Amino acid sequence: MSELKHRGGSHRVIPKKKAQNMETESVSIWPRMEPFLLGALQVAPPSKLSLHYLRKMASYVRTRDGCFPFLGWSMWRHIACGKLQLPEDLAWLYFETFDLLLSHTSEERLERAECLSQCSSKSELNLQRTKLSVDTLQFLLFLYIQQLNRVSLRTSLIGEEWPSHRTRSPSPSDREAKTSSQNKNWDDQAHLSFMQTHLAEILELLVEPGTQSQSGQALRDSQVSLEALRSLGLLLEGSVGQGRVVQPVHRLLTKGPLQTQAGYSFHSRSFPLHKLLSCLQNCLTLNPFGMTACLRSGKKLAWAQQVEGAMKRAKIARNTHMAPPGSRMVLMSQVFKQTLAKTSDKLTGAKIKIHRCSDAFIYLLSPLRSVSVDKCRDTTVVLGPVETSVHLHSCQNVRLVCAAGRIVIGASSCCTVHTLTPTRPLLLPGNTDITLGPFHTFYPSLEDHMASVGLAVVPNLWDQPLLLGTEGLNPSPNASSHQDPSCYRLLPPAEFHAIVVPFYMEGDTCEVPGGLPPLYQAAVDEKQTRIQNWQKTVMEARLTKEQKKKFQELVEMKFHEWLLETGHRQELDSLIPPTLTSLNDSNGPVTDTARVNDGKPVRNGRVVGQSPMAC
Repeated sequence: MSELKHRGGSHRVIPKKKAQNMETESVSIWPRMEPFLLGALQVAPPSKLSLHYLRKMASYVRTRDGCFPFLGWSMWRHIACGKLQLPEDLAWLYFETFDLLLSHTSEERLERAECLSQCSSKSELNLQRTKLSVDTLQFLLFLYIQQLNRVSLRTSLIGEEWPSHRTRSPSPSDREAKTSSQNKNWDDQAHLSFMQTHLAEILELLVEPGTQSQSGQALRDSQVSLEALRSLGLLLEGSVGQGRVVQPVHRLLTKGPLQTQAGYSFHSRSFPLHKLLSCLQNCLTLNPFGMTACLRSGKKLAWAQQVEGAMKRAKIARNTHMAPPGSRMVLMSQVFKQTLAKTSDKLTGAKIKIHRCSDAFIYLLSPLRSVSVDKCRDTTVVLGPVETSVHLHSCQNVRLVCAAGRIVIGASSCCTVHTLTPTRPLLLPGNTDITLGPFHTFYPSLEDHMASVGLAVVPNLWDQPLLLGTEGLNPSPNASSHQDPSCYRLLPPAEFHAIVVPFYMEGDTCEVPGGLPPLYQAAVDEKQTRIQNWQKTVMEARLTKEQKKKFQELVEMKFHEWLLETGHRQELDSLIPPTLTSLNDSNGPVTDTARVNDGKPVRNGRVVGQSPMAC
């Protein structure tokens, strides 16, 4: 049987099989970014999460009540602690991390936060945890992709780290690709490679019971049910043709050109494993909305007061104009000695990567999906509320201020993190001199933004970090033999100072949400009292006009010396550019969705000028 196609008044005969292949080639399936970006912990997984044990777990959950198709916390704790010998804190960490990935509404997150805030004992907390359950097969796949950051001895011995004459002078694009690929959680090339390499093992975890060998391995005639394949939607999605209408992977495989190739049977509602594997391998491609595509063809953003020399290297790109809601991202790289301020619908719900910035002040005051601050130094980052996680990685002398679902810090030194978070901050290996402090700032629309992402002011576990070591992932915060507890400290109240967001905006928030912890509020009150006492002393000194003038000059001189010594002079100067410009997107209309009204910074309640940099 053949198909007839009409072209220019003549007929061309195309074999049906070839026509089907042409249609098949237009179907693309790619790894979803979020499970790898937000779900895979950036530390080597414990050996008990290897394929061998996950196969056993896959068989176990199918035969136990309360384990399938949904797995509750109680049964997972029984499996993790009793069967896999994982510490309970680590078991909860995986369970909680997976739950953070799920598409809960903001109302559901706020309702759960209220329930947790009322827990006054560990037993009450466990009772709340038992109310949580997750999709069993998706959770199995989530545990499997923890292998993304498994340390490979072979790669570390023969990898690209050793210098050679062939790589002494890489091009800028090569350098950018290389530095990006070092963080596998962001690297869509690594995601594709992982799926191509491990797809067979991933599908083994989904095969129907009774179609496996005694060791748990899948057989050639093993079947994967349609319901099980739906779980694969956690890791894969795709589209037909160039329209890029994103569809779950099970829909692509049950209709159209892939149905036959994948071997889908409407009668049994299942797929033969070997056909399914072959079909997926043929269709796997790079994520068209990933970091690689964003760097190559994303919308490049300029901003006011761009400067020649080193500052000219700064690049900001986004795909928010063309990516579906779950794949929107903004990449910021090499912002140097500038202040960047932005609040916009372009940022709302986006994944943000701030990479290799130095001596910069970055304010992103919108509700965000996730944020990574990577390889930055001597930089202050103030964020709007982040729905999922903020990851600080390989940074030095960075000050981070945010409210977020989770805070993760790894391989960083001399960094201070002020946070409001309902989960315990994760301290991964390689940290030194990390300071944790309470969230200590606000901007007028902050509370509205927090409500939109489901973040409440309680519970707030900013001062209860979880230390993850390199061997066995011992998460004990007390006497871990794998990570020195002295790698962090809680900010002493005597060193505490509030931070002011220096921009005028609309909104009702006029104080730090939830207030400051009592000891820190007392420190602020004590400093205010000292200021008042100082002012009173000056007034009672009855200085002459000449003495007042000299005294004023002396105070101002000392103040400017302090500004220079601390680096705050640069921060203040960057807020007063020579010309007034809009904080709207520089490549968009003046009436765009930026919400910093006229971009006018305020300091101590006074309008002082215009932000010098808008993305």
